Amino acid sequence: MMEVYLGADYRGLEKKNSLLEFLTAQGFKATDLGAFEYVEGDDFNDPAVAVAKNVRENPGSVGILICDSAHGMTIQANRFKGIRAAHCDSTESAVLAREHEDANILCMSAHFLDEKAMGAIAMTFLNTTFASLERRVRRINRLDEREDYD
Repeated sequence: MMEVYLGADYRGLEKKNSLLEFLTAQGFKATDLGAFEYVEGDDFNDPAVAVAKNVRENPGSVGILICDSAHGMTIQANRFKGIRAAHCDSTESAVLAREHEDANILCMSAHFLDEKAMGAIAMTFLNTTFASLERRVRRINRLDEREDYD
């Protein structure tokens, strides 16, 4: 079973905890990388970095990040070579992120999505595989062409 790393800031804490329980009940090995307590105004950066590093270091794993808008988490995670974080707000966008871009981190908005929608989007993301057409592989490989990555 695929390993899933979860992270959230204070705005996504409760929904992350709920999603963690849901994924564990579905049989996924789900690891919580924080936040672990509600600290108003905490930074989204720390859990996004923790999830991105764990996904990068554990091939075949994926991550799920939750913050208010999902924008900050997505931007932070994509700073890491080999990470393809996608902000998804529907099951359809989750399918495209996995099939077309081989996304390995799902980012969701705690503000705009309820727990039921998050569960459906996460399950779609986790159960969709990359359609590795030559043009898609070529485009994905070009994402890491920059020389200033860590």
